[in-house]
Amino acid sequence: MKAMDTIGTRETVGGRERGFTLVEVIVSILILSVGVLALVQVYTAGMTMMSTSQWDVIAKEKAAEAVESVFTARDTRVLQWAQIHNVVGAAGDGGVFLDGPQPMYSVCTSAPANDGLMNTADDIRCPLEAIVTPGADGLLGTVDDITLPLNMFRREIRIRDVPGDVSLRQVDVILTYRVGRLQRTYQLTTYISSFA
Repeated sequence: MKAMDTIGTRETVGGRERGFTLVEVIVSILILSVGVLALVQVYTAGMTMMSTSQWDVIAKEKAAEAVESVFTARDTRVLQWAQIHNVVGAAGDGGVFLDGPQPMYSVCTSAPANDGLMNTADDIRCPLEAIVTPGADGLLGTVDDITLPLNMFRREIRIRDVPGDVSLRQVDVILTYRVGRLQRTYQLTTYISSFA
């Protein structure tokens, strides 16, 4: 037997050495380390997605709710077609929907002179929107329910004319919100015509 720079000793059988050299062991440890680091990154990304998915669903639903508010204003004739614009908009449009990101106030139709629409000037009289989740008993509608205010959300409803068609407008609802250190944005774009 002959001692070398190896882990353990090498046996010589018929002129061939058996065993692992130190370089082979280090290379295999590096390959395993890369694999373990990749698994850690996948796990971290999965945990991040899991922690933000609840808020992503809320953003999606609140954007759809805002679009429905615009369509309802048209369908019920609460607003005239000329009013379904932003206040300033692209060129002083003179509509009722506030420009820029706004806090997500709830629609309180019981308030006097409230139009029941989102992102309009009368929303400031209403409380911020909140969602109610079940408490420790897992049942919604009991005394231990948890109310989560949606104060980290900002909603912008942007309504612009579609060039070449006076009876068609593009409606963009943009929600921005912060989850931990992440700034997230959800945008829903649709079109509305003057015909109900």
